[in-house]
Amino acid sequence: MNDTITLCRAALPDGQAFREAAGQAAAMLAAPGGPVEPKKLDEHQFALHGFAWMSTYVTALEQLLGWAERLENEGRLSNLEVMILSCGFGSYLKQLKYGIAMSQDEIARPGDLGLDESTFFNSGAARALMSKGDSIAVRQDIAETLGTRSGDFGDRGLDETHGMIADQFRRFSDEKVSPHCHEWHVKDELIPLEIIKEMAELGVFGLTIPEEDGGLGLDKIAMCVVTEELSRGYIGVGSLGTRSEIAAELIRVNGTQEQKDKYLVPIAAGEILPTAVFTEPNHGSDLAHIRTRATRDGDLYRVKGNKIWITHAARTDLMTLMVRTDADEDGYRGLSMFLAEKPRGTEDNPFPADGMVGSEIRVLGYRGMKEYELGFDRFEIPADSLLGGREGEGFKQLMATFETARIQTAARAVGVAQNALELGFGYASDREQFRRPIIKFSRVGGKLGWMATETMIARQLAYFAARQKDSGQRCDIEAGMAKLLGARVAWSNADNALQIHGGNGYAEEYDISRVLCDARILNIFEGAAEIQAGIIARGLLGRPNRPA
Repeated sequence: MNDTITLCRAALPDGQAFREAAGQAAAMLAAPGGPVEPKKLDEHQFALHGFAWMSTYVTALEQLLGWAERLENEGRLSNLEVMILSCGFGSYLKQLKYGIAMSQDEIARPGDLGLDESTFFNSGAARALMSKGDSIAVRQDIAETLGTRSGDFGDRGLDETHGMIADQFRRFSDEKVSPHCHEWHVKDELIPLEIIKEMAELGVFGLTIPEEDGGLGLDKIAMCVVTEELSRGYIGVGSLGTRSEIAAELIRVNGTQEQKDKYLVPIAAGEILPTAVFTEPNHGSDLAHIRTRATRDGDLYRVKGNKIWITHAARTDLMTLMVRTDADEDGYRGLSMFLAEKPRGTEDNPFPADGMVGSEIRVLGYRGMKEYELGFDRFEIPADSLLGGREGEGFKQLMATFETARIQTAARAVGVAQNALELGFGYASDREQFRRPIIKFSRVGGKLGWMATETMIARQLAYFAARQKDSGQRCDIEAGMAKLLGARVAWSNADNALQIHGGNGYAEEYDISRVLCDARILNIFEGAAEIQAGIIARGLLGRPNRPA
C-alpha cells in the first residue's frame, strides 16, 4: 500500500477519537439530561456549530481516504492524488487541532467545547501529516503537476458509466454554456430557452425519475456528476434541474396516482418547468411560521399572502407551493403543499395569472433565472392539486426532499469551485511577472494547490451523501455536511482565484468576477451556513448512537 495512504490510515483514528470527545462535550452542553434541549442549543450555539464543523471535517477525511484507497485498488492512484490526500489530511488535522474557520471571523476551537487541544492528534502519523503533509512545497507541487495533466485536476474516482456522463456534460458546458454565460450575467438575461431545450433532450430534468415515469432512472451520483459539470459552466444552468428534482421527488413520493400520471412525464421531458415557492418575507428558514393562507371554497382553494426569493418564477409552469390551510394550527401541522399550475410568463407580461403578481429582485449573481417576490390575492387552485390529497402534510412532505436538494446543492458548489480553480489556474499559467508565469510563485501556486485539494474533498463528501441516499439510508446529516463544506469551498476558491487575477479579476469583463458573485449565494440558499450547522449538530446529538 502507498506510504501516504498508510500514514493517513494511521492518523484517521486521531480524528475519530477527537470527534467522539467533541460529541460527548456537545451532548453535555445541549442534552445534559438526555434529550436535546432547544434552549441549550441557542445558549451554546457557537460551540455546537463548531462541533458540526468538526464532525464534518472528520467525515470528509474518512471519505478522502476511502477515495484514495479505491483508486489504489483499481490501479488509478497517481502522484497527484497522493499529494491531494496528503495535503488534505495535513490541513484538516491542523484545523481540527487549532481552529476551523466557520466564517471569516469565527474560529471554532476545541476549547469552545471545553477540550484541551494538547491531548489530541499526538500520534506519530498525525504529527507527521500536520508537519509535512500540508507544506507549501506540497501545495506548489500539486499546482505544477496540474500543468502537466492537460486539464486533469485529479481522478474523481468515477466508474466507467459515470465517467462517460461527466464527459458528455463537460462537452455541453464547454461548447454551449461557458462561451455565453458571462454575457447573460452582465446583461442580466434569462438563460435562453434553446439551452433549456437542449438540456431537456439530454435528460437533465428527468435524471433520477424512474424510466416508467419518463425519466432516465439514474442514481444520485449521476445527478451529482451532471450538476457539477453544468455548474462548472454556469451555476444558473446547473441549478435549472434543482426545481425539477424537488418537484419530481415531492410528486413521486407523496403524490396521488393521478398527480404522478399528470406531471412526472412532462417534468422529465422539460415540458413543464417547476419552481419552488416556500420562503416568505421575515421568515426565511423558519417555515413553521408561514402565513400565506389557502382557504377551501368548494372545489377550489383561494390563496392569499406573499412569497419571496422565488427562483425562475416568471418562466415556469408549475409551483410547488407551501401554504397554511389550518388557521388554528400555528405550526408545522397546519401546512399543506400544492401543485399549483400557472401560465408561463413572457418578458412583457411575466405574471399573467389572475390573483397573482410578481416583482423582480435584483441580485449580485445567480442571475440566469432571476429572483422574484410574489403576491397572491384570491389566487385559485383546484382542490385536487393538494399534494397527496391530504391537508397538513406539507412540511413532512418537504422535509423528505431536503436530502436530495442539499446533495444537489453540494454538487452545484463543487462545480462552482472547480470553475474557479480552472479560471485561476489558466490565468496563473498564462500571466507572467518578472519574466516567469505567476504560478511559479509559491503564494500563487500554493493557493491553486489547496484549491485543487479542497475541491476534491468537497466532491468526495457530496458523492458520499449521494451513495447513502442511493442505498436507501438516511442521509440528512451527510447531505447537510456536504452542502455546508461545499459552499465554503466554492466561496474560498472564487476569492482565491480572483486574488490570483489581481486587478483584472475585479473587472467585470473577466469571468472570475461573475463566479465570485455566483459563489456567494451558496452559503445562503438551501439553508444558510448557520442554519445548516445547527441542523447538523442537532441531528448528530439526536441520533440513537450519539456519543454518551
